[in-house]
Amino acid sequence: MNSETSPLFLPNTKTLDVTVLVFSGASLMCVASTIDPMRAANRVSGSNLFKWRIVSLDGESTMTTCGLPIAVSGSFNTSEKGDMLLVIGGFGTSDIARTTFTANLRRAVHNYQMIGGIEAGSWLLGRAGLLSGRKATTHWEDMEEFTAEFPDADIRPDRYVIDGPVFTSGGASPTFDLMLHLIRSRYGMSVALDVASVFIYDEAHASNDAQPLVSLGRLDDVHPKLAGAIRLMESHIESPLTIGAIAKRCGLSARSLEKIFSKAVGEGPGRYYLRLRLKMARRLITDTKSPLADIAARTGFSSAAAFTRTFRSFEGKPPSAFRPVH
Repeated sequence: MNSETSPLFLPNTKTLDVTVLVFSGASLMCVASTIDPMRAANRVSGSNLFKWRIVSLDGESTMTTCGLPIAVSGSFNTSEKGDMLLVIGGFGTSDIARTTFTANLRRAVHNYQMIGGIEAGSWLLGRAGLLSGRKATTHWEDMEEFTAEFPDADIRPDRYVIDGPVFTSGGASPTFDLMLHLIRSRYGMSVALDVASVFIYDEAHASNDAQPLVSLGRLDDVHPKLAGAIRLMESHIESPLTIGAIAKRCGLSARSLEKIFSKAVGEGPGRYYLRLRLKMARRLITDTKSPLADIAARTGFSSAAAFTRTFRSFEGKPPSAFRPVH
């Protein structure tokens, strides 16, 4: 069953009843990308296309990563019924997924026509066994670990994935795209366009557009070759290309590429590329338990010693200093 045949994505004027379960550590932007399109759809249509309630596990306000709390109407009740259950997770969600909550989620899912995991909420769905045999996605930072954790799922690097009654989204902007797709499919293109216009959102993406390591914004308007060069860099982190090779693939000389980067980014392509690799390395250091030697290899360094020297020169501290203390 794909999105076109999922009942909730078929044309229907009936109010959609949505439960939004938010966990502390979630991104405020993910919460807003979930709820604000529904609010805007009600406003532009002049009718109650959506009815939603925000809940937490314990009925207490949840704290987003930016320090702003999300008020909730109550605690998550596994016996309540609705059309759609949206689970928004963030930092620490994978640990929550190890608790008895997953059993409660398996019971609750029968009370909804569809269930969605947003950003780290996909980990909760996976731990509850809801992704087995299904296509799914999560935030690009966690893609490798997510794939290893759920080998029975078909993990895609897509912005969002809808597979029958289950869908997953990779982050704030993909969630906005998903909600616009729901509004367009259910209530028509006119309502969807009006909602997008409320937020001056003119870059809607298809579900299977890949999640980028670097979000370029309007960089391709600065120079049409710049975006292509950065995309080549992000797709060759483990086996870095030479700047000459990148320039050649972009139809430029190395000198021209240097000039474009210096003008648009404020540094040369070589230094930018190295910072991109070190940025990935720092995330792996802080967010995974991978050995430093493995991280060095995964970010294109010939040895752990070379990686440590370079990392220290950029960060002022060795990689081990960024390892969380448990």
